[in-house]
Amino acid sequence: MSLHDVVIVGAGPGGVACAIQASEKGLKYVVLEKGKSLFQGIIDSYPRGKRVYPTIPKGDTGPFPIDDLMPDADNHPVEEYLIKIQKCVDQHRILVNLNEEFLDIKREQGEFNVITRQSRYRARAVVLAFGSNIPVELGVYGEAKTVARKLDNPAEHIGAPTLVLGGGNAAADVVATLSKAKRAAEDHTPVYWGHKKEHFKVDKEVARDLGEEILLGGNIKILPAVVPKIGEVDKDGVERLLVQTQNVQLGQGVELQQGMSFPMKHVIACIGTQGPSPLFDRLSIQQITCTEGICKIGKEGARLILLRPPYQTSIRGIYAIGGAISPAYIEIQEQGSFRERKHSNLIFTAVRDAVEAMEHIAAAFASNGAQRLIQ
Repeated sequence: MSLHDVVIVGAGPGGVACAIQASEKGLKYVVLEKGKSLFQGIIDSYPRGKRVYPTIPKGDTGPFPIDDLMPDADNHPVEEYLIKIQKCVDQHRILVNLNEEFLDIKREQGEFNVITRQSRYRARAVVLAFGSNIPVELGVYGEAKTVARKLDNPAEHIGAPTLVLGGGNAAADVVATLSKAKRAAEDHTPVYWGHKKEHFKVDKEVARDLGEEILLGGNIKILPAVVPKIGEVDKDGVERLLVQTQNVQLGQGVELQQGMSFPMKHVIACIGTQGPSPLFDRLSIQQITCTEGICKIGKEGARLILLRPPYQTSIRGIYAIGGAISPAYIEIQEQGSFRERKHSNLIFTAVRDAVEAMEHIAAAFASNGAQRLIQ
């Protein structure tokens, strides 16, 4: 079993960017991807035809760190972007081992042993670039395991009212895509868009696409302050999700609750994902639990990973980048203090993280050697 300079876990934007940088710096590397394709996370989460934007987060001025990975300014659909990525991978001759499910990392005799379900890989450094793809649960009695987390096939919802839950970009993308498909099929059944809060928050590019669909006659009905309540099976044996749409206080502890019930097969829950906190625990990577007064970005109770600049975990030689550390992380500063950092889950961010982490790895190898890096 040969020794790699760096093993990269995940073949999304961050993982591919790491591979490009490793190749350019003459480092021996391998990329491990649990899916059957490059960018499997984007394939799984983007609806068909969704436009991909070269969005740069507020506070960053660019330019895009690696031009070959930048979405086109014309905002081409995801299918065209993936073709571009495959050409980039072929051009750079990037080595990716697909269907490699990552399990664990062991430190042995001054190096890392990266363990997958299929094999083992020796490494001087490891980059965790596997994103954040653990769905947030609905949190209702009778948790709806059959509720979809993304839009696989719009045709499955033609002829039936459909409920999309979530107040962010992913939900808005699904609403617009599904409405467009229904309109093209001359299907007048509505797409209900529900969110637990009164206000929906989406990026301007996504809002533009959604507004365009509404102007073209899309049958979209907004349900603010909608709360999933219970998963149940009706008298016909159909699994359904009941959501509360209104709650009126009548006094003396009496409430009037109004709601709607949808077949679970026509509910899509785009309510976000959570970071791989249990995996970080298993790897003994330090995290901090958010409490009042400590975190302003992370939600109370959320666990944020501790990172040294640039993106090195509490275990020297192991780095975490991209969606795996979104929406925030705790930076360990030089003087030993902690600072919460916002971390947008964007293609730009993952690629930038990769460039900075690989610069640090290459510099550490050049000046100090591997032993200094991982001790």
